[in-house]
Amino acid sequence: MGGLDIAQVVALSLYVSITATVLTSLVGLPLGAFLALKRFRGSWLMRTGVYTLFALPSVVVGLVIYTTLSHSGPLGFLDWLWTPIGMVLAESVLIFPLVTGLTMSAVSDVDESVRLTIRTLGASNRQLMMRVMHEARFGIFGAVMVGFGRAISEVGAVWMVGGNIEGSTQVITTAIMQHTQMGDFGTSFALAGILLIIAFIVFFVIREIQERG
Repeated sequence: MGGLDIAQVVALSLYVSITATVLTSLVGLPLGAFLALKRFRGSWLMRTGVYTLFALPSVVVGLVIYTTLSHSGPLGFLDWLWTPIGMVLAESVLIFPLVTGLTMSAVSDVDESVRLTIRTLGASNRQLMMRVMHEARFGIFGAVMVGFGRAISEVGAVWMVGGNIEGSTQVITTAIMQHTQMGDFGTSFALAGILLIIAFIVFFVIREIQERG
């Protein structure tokens, strides 16, 4: 595969995707549960907005993050453009609606009688949310799995924000794009196979955790 450092590319892909998934889950899971359980003025608009963002194109996310992190942008002073941190930010923005929206759906599917029973037992709002999230844990695990899958397979936004710099910001998907454009289909298919193997292993581990949950 020429001078391509497979180990480095795979390591960076995992770092960016896992970090983005974890950071997004820390915010998206509780927010999704909150929006599913609470009704307040404008809550329906927020829920609709989250679902609408499912269709957000990755190139649009890349454009927004690129202009935000560029030297003339509001966060240009951070110097995150062309860095893995910028790529994590782009992937986090991209998968946030998925994780939040799928969590909303999972929590909403919990039977109303379960919520009433928990309330009857004197649970606080926080205890109610935690218990309902536990009841919806299989759907929530699914939300995390979908988020990671979207992150690890992302190419448009990470290319625009990371620049596909060899040895610095090149991940599996951008390496596949580069080698395909070069006509090196052997390397492209090999990288695609590695990507699928990684996804299988990660999803297998998450599924095992889910089953033992």
